[in-house]
Parts: sequence; structure tokens; C-alpha cells
Amino acid sequence: MSSSNSKSNLFAIAMIAVLALLGLSGYLFYANQELKQSSEKMAQDINQKTIIYDELNDTYNEAVTELDEMKGNNEELNALIEKQKDELKAKKNQISRLLRTRNDFDKAKTEMSEMRLQLDQYVAEVNELKAQNEELMAQNTDLGNQNKSLQADLTAKSSQAEELETVRAQLVSEKQDLTEKNTMLDKKVNIASVIKVADVTATGWKIRNNGKAAKKKYAKNVDRLELCFNTSENLVTDPGEEDFKIRIINPLGETLAIEEMGSGVMTDASTKEQVRYTQSQTVDYQNESGQICMNWEPSTGFDKGLYAVEIYNKGYIAGRGEFRLK
Repeated sequence: MSSSNSKSNLFAIAMIAVLALLGLSGYLFYANQELKQSSEKMAQDINQKTIIYDELNDTYNEAVTELDEMKGNNEELNALIEKQKDELKAKKNQISRLLRTRNDFDKAKTEMSEMRLQLDQYVAEVNELKAQNEELMAQNTDLGNQNKSLQADLTAKSSQAEELETVRAQLVSEKQDLTEKNTMLDKKVNIASVIKVADVTATGWKIRNNGKAAKKKYAKNVDRLELCFNTSENLVTDPGEEDFKIRIINPLGETLAIEEMGSGVMTDASTKEQVRYTQSQTVDYQNESGQICMNWEPSTGFDKGLYAVEIYNKGYIAGRGEFRLK
């Protein structure tokens, strides 16, 4: 090989080397620019992510602090605030995942704006509930005051009722005493107004076929019994009609009584017992003595022996007598 050819080859190789170096230099320059731009973008992303993280933490912490400051003695309100804090924490974690896995800053900012709106909504909700609780507390206080007033009124009225009950019991007792006294007085007046009778007599009569009557002393001959007694003067009794119950008791101790002939049952004012009587006689009494007679004519005849007579006025015994039929 000639010297000129060798030089030509060396020059060609040198040119190729120079071109290769120029190409490599250009590539390295381009790659360096790309890397520089990527590094700058990465730095910007990290810086923006840090800013958003800091803002997210600040927003969350401020929200938690604000909600905690709204707590009080109301358990329902405190429970609501704790629930809201849990929801805000879940929202914060969601935004953190967006930044960590996707670097979606716009989405994260949107979610943060929603979190602030959510906080405002929570605060408004808590304030409304607090206002309602304060209103209820005011109502409870008012009701408590009303209850105290009513309780005081009730205590006063109970005291008055007890006093009235004491007075009523005293009045009832006094009324009962007065009633008993009036009863006793009425009884005394009734007893005092009883018209006493005396001279009780009895006459037996035999009714003949011609209708004429003849006196008889033997029971087997007596068809009719005429009983008479005298009333006494009593100025306590008001003048007017007076009723006398006549009770004829036969020798066997039985009261002669036939309802068809005017017999009946009366109450003995002294014993309160029911007593049968033979006949009742009503007369016009004018506070003067007089005679009253009755006829007893049964179809069964009479038994011989001693008969007793009891005469009642106003339910009390006014007089007694007896007679004998042979």
C-alpha cells in the first residue's frame, strides 16, 4: 500500500470518528436536556404535592380543632361531631391516595374544596343542633320554673285541703253530735207529746138473732168485744188528728189480728221492733181528755182467760190495761 492511500484511510477514519463523536455529543446533549426537563418537572410535582399535602393537613387539623371546640355536655351533639370527624378523616385519606398513586393534583384540589364545603355543612349542622338544644334547654328551664310554681301551688292547695278536711271532719263531727242531740230532743219531744191513756175497760157482748146485743162475761158467749179507754190532756201535742194503735193480747200471748178488720204491723219507737196490732183508731184531738172505743168482732170467738191491752201513740206505749173473760 502506498503512503498516499494510508493517509486517505486515516483521514476517513478520523472523519468517521469525528462524526460519531458529534452524533454522540448531540445525543448526550438532547438526553441531558430531557433529563433536566424531567428533573425540573419532578421537582415541581414534588413541590406541588408537598404544598397540597401541607394544605390538606392544615385544612383537616383546623377542621378537627373547630369541631372539637364545638363539643359540650350534650352526648348526642358530641357523638355527631365524632362522626363528622371520622367522615373528614376518610375524605383526607381519599385525597392522600390521589396524591400518592396518581399525582392527580386537580382532582385532589377539587376534593379538598369539597372537604371545606363538607366542613362548612358540618359546622352549620352542629350550630343548628346546638341552637335547638339551647331552645330545648330554655323550654326545660321554663317548664322547670312552671313546675316549681305548680308544685308550690299544689303544696299550698294540699295544705289548704288538709285544713279544709280538718274543718270538714270537725263540722261532720259537730253535725253528727247535733243530729244525735236533735234526735234525742225529737225523741224527748215525741215522748213528751205522747197522749197518755187510762181507764182501759173491755165489755163482752152477745149478738142475738134479733140484732140486739147483751153483755156477757163468759168467753163462749161473747161475739163482740168493746174496748174503751180515756185520753189525757197534753198541751205539748199540737191539736189535730191523732192515731192510736190498740193491741189486744189473748191468754196464749198472741196478738188478736185480722188484716181485713184493720190489723197491721207497727214499729215500736222504743225498741225499734216490729209489733202487730189489733186495730187503729184515728181521732180529732184538741188537747182535752176524752174517751175512745173500738169494737172487735171476729168470727172465731174468744178464749177464756186474762187478756192484756197495749195502746200506742206515736209509736210509744201510751197506756196498758187488762180484762178477763170467764
